[in-house]
Amino acid sequence: MIKKKSVSVNHLKQIHVNDEYGTPTPLFLEACKKYDVKPKVDYFASNWNHVCKKFYTIDDDVMNMDWTKDGFINPPYSRKLLPKIIEKAYNEHRKHNITLMILTYNKTDTKWWHKFIEGKAEYYFQKGRISFYNKHGFPTKNKAPYPSVWIVFRKIPMRTSRDFEMKQMFGNP
Repeated sequence: MIKKKSVSVNHLKQIHVNDEYGTPTPLFLEACKKYDVKPKVDYFASNWNHVCKKFYTIDDDVMNMDWTKDGFINPPYSRKLLPKIIEKAYNEHRKHNITLMILTYNKTDTKWWHKFIEGKAEYYFQKGRISFYNKHGFPTKNKAPYPSVWIVFRKIPMRTSRDFEMKQMFGNP
């Protein structure tokens, strides 16, 4: 009897061949509304798969630039690259006080989840598996092999000078 490999195993092999999967625009727009985010930049996109007017592709070397605008990230799922992207997103959010919404696989047992997400970001589990777009912008044959999660690093509202004056007069409440 020949044992058939699972869809997940086959899909994971495919990820190592092609690491570019686009977020379906209706799903992105729904998440933006539901989680009250307004990304201006798609930081990991392509000419075919981008959900914001302003976007960066693999050729733009986004990992070595400052991220100064609220953005969206659908990172490559490569095991070696994903933790670096999550760390970069966390650091850029803190450095530039920007809101970043990330759509990635739901792997809450990873080191990066506990170091950069748990207790530091909002997260919302996506119901069902997503049918992403291929590198040409068409729906893939198979759904994602893992469940997905929306992660939001939310901008901290700037304090006003009035807040500062009140603190000086009355201290912290």
